[in-house]
This record gives sequence, structure tokens and C-alpha cells, in this order.
Amino acid sequence: MERDSQLELYRLVADQLKEAHARVRALQVPEGVRMALSRQLLAITASAKHDLSGAARRLDRLMNDLDKGRFPEEPGRHGTP
Repeated sequence: MERDSQLELYRLVADQLKEAHARVRALQVPEGVRMALSRQLLAITASAKHDLSGAARRLDRLMNDLDKGRFPEEPGRHGTP
């Protein structure tokens, strides 16, 4: 039973990662922002191998940020000029 729930969570995370990658590719943002988001997705993917539930939480937070239009700052840009 435990294994079935782990497999279901794995499938859910895998599907959400696919959706997140597609959304990031489609964003109209500077390339630096897109790269930062892609790095976040790669880190979440790597962490899923060791902590699937933690990766699912991180992915949910990232998707929520995307939904709300909150993106990381472009590298080299800090605050006001």
C-alpha cells in the first residue's frame, strides 16, 4: 500500500514537472529569469530522487509563484538603480 502511494506521488510530481518546464519555456521573461527558473526545476528534479515529498512541496511553491507572476530577479539586477 505504501509503495502504491509513493508511485502515485512520483507520477504526480513527474506530470507537474513536465507542466512546469512547459510553462517556463513559454514565459515572456528575460533569458536570465528563464535560466534561474530552469535551474530551480533541475534542483527540484534532483531532490525528488532523495526526498519526493519535499520536492513535491517545492514544486507546488514554484507553481504558485508562477501563477502569481512572481519570478526570480534577473542575475546582475539588484533593487533600484
